[in-house]
Amino acid sequence: MIANARRLPPLTGRRVLITGSARGIGAALAERLHARGARVALAGLEPDLLAAVAARCGDAPFAVCDIADRAAVDAAVAAAVGALGGLDVVVANAGIAAQLPVLGGDPAVWDQTLRVNATGTYNTLRAAGPHVAHPRGYALAVASAAAAVQLPLLGAYSASKAAVEALGNTLRAELRPSGARVGVAYFAELDTDMTSRGFGTEAAAALIGGRRSASGLAGVTPLDVGIDALERGIARRARRVVAPWWVAGALPLRMVAQPFLDRIVQRDLDRALEIARGEHAPLTTPQPPGDVA
Repeated sequence: MIANARRLPPLTGRRVLITGSARGIGAALAERLHARGARVALAGLEPDLLAAVAARCGDAPFAVCDIADRAAVDAAVAAAVGALGGLDVVVANAGIAAQLPVLGGDPAVWDQTLRVNATGTYNTLRAAGPHVAHPRGYALAVASAAAAVQLPLLGAYSASKAAVEALGNTLRAELRPSGARVGVAYFAELDTDMTSRGFGTEAAAALIGGRRSASGLAGVTPLDVGIDALERGIARRARRVVAPWWVAGALPLRMVAQPFLDRIVQRDLDRALEIARGEHAPLTTPQPPGDVA
């Protein structure tokens, strides 16, 4: 827990719905907010993992929910509202990733990534938005540093997270008359299953080469750094949440950062693309039967 938690606005009694909370960022955030006195509700795809997280959060209510299924999201939000007696915060965190060369890659990866990350975030904000549309309300859309600067092999993921950023910015203006606030979260490589699986491919290894990360700027960041940032952001109903620290500088400088990154990755790019076109890289979170790319 962050050292200055006592100086943050209180979270006690805050009613929070978190999607993608079976593991990774969502699970860790649920446990952190529960420890701070918030009342959390969980949504995700993996029932056994969800149940375990819920048990660690005081037997929190949870729903098994594919966020790309609009009716399922509506039902999950309604259940959370019923169990908690309303909502103060929604964290649209659920998302997936898989490498995709734009030329020669599997189009199903594009379809599924946009279906979950873009449409799923829309479904979540659409359903939960009316419940957080009050003066203490807050909606947080979890985008990525990839919404601002893009790397090879991540075209589908970057496009989907740029859509999440746009949704968050649009909703901020639309909810302003209600007194609710909306934030967008931008993370680089946090130490989660998504990072280890997404960058654990042969093509990614070829692209990264001897560098510690594909950006050449930093290595994988401990998950707690991102959770600290989320705790601060939710407590303050922040417009922007970033982790690690350097992402804050990359956002306003994205037009300068992009050509810099383009040059960094050129050395090993041809080989990485050749490998990626023949390599099967599964989605970072298994999807319901019939929906897997």
